[in-house]
Amino acid sequence: MAEKEEELLSPAAVKAALAEWGIKPRKRWGQHFLVRREVLAKITEAAELSPADTVVEVGPGLGALTARLLEEAGRVVAIELDPRLEAFLRARLGGHPRLTLIRGDALKCDFDLLVREAGGSYPYKVVANLPYYLTSPLLLRLLTSSWHISLMVLMLQREVALRLLASPGTKEYGSLSLLVQYYTSPSLVTFVPRHSFYPPPEVDSAVVRLEVRAHPPVEVGDESIFFGVIRAAFAKRRKTLLNALASSSLGLSKEDWQRLLAEVGVDPGRRGETLSLEEFARIARRLQSNSTCGEKP
Repeated sequence: MAEKEEELLSPAAVKAALAEWGIKPRKRWGQHFLVRREVLAKITEAAELSPADTVVEVGPGLGALTARLLEEAGRVVAIELDPRLEAFLRARLGGHPRLTLIRGDALKCDFDLLVREAGGSYPYKVVANLPYYLTSPLLLRLLTSSWHISLMVLMLQREVALRLLASPGTKEYGSLSLLVQYYTSPSLVTFVPRHSFYPPPEVDSAVVRLEVRAHPPVEVGDESIFFGVIRAAFAKRRKTLLNALASSSLGLSKEDWQRLLAEVGVDPGRRGETLSLEEFARIARRLQSNSTCGEKP
């Protein structure tokens, strides 16, 4: 395959390459191929890559981002689920000595193991244009698997990106905001309009940078209780915090919750979406002696 990166950064070029290989984009796999060079540049710039870096890319598609990563990183491990695109990538980039191409499901792969087997180094970075259907489950896995990831630069649905970045008291703020901000320091890189892809998706996108924290910003004790409190607070957003917690399975009566919230200085009449990480942490720490239940959102 002789295509260069530049030849696959227009809708016409992508359409022609797909037709040549008999590939029809699969909507259920979220196959929309980025065709904006300036967006690729912003992704790699945000990743701050050097020859010492190993990068794991999820869903490389036709390889436009992969080619850019190979220009700057020391090693790239690309995970592609679609066997048609894997064949295309092997023809286009498979001979590159610093690329390891894996056909597999990112939701089932051990990223640390793939990096080690590819001869990469820890810690490594994850840089990807994530298929929309994969975003939430994969993000949860990346955050909670204790892998040696130092940084993630991800293309996400705009709505999801705003949830990751949201502050208390906004409509976007929720359990996903708290999960991401507990494990990482998130920031917006750029918004990406839908016409930046071929075929264009039905929604706009955004690129976010998630710098993995060495230590969480708050002390929570048992994380399962901390995340259990968060889940309970957001399970019924229209309820006050007191009523939401009292109707949860966390094991305290309404009277006990009233007393606990008073002890940690949180107004029981507030709603969950107004509480900060530190306020949820105070509740969780106080609850430690009363409960061992809870799970990550």
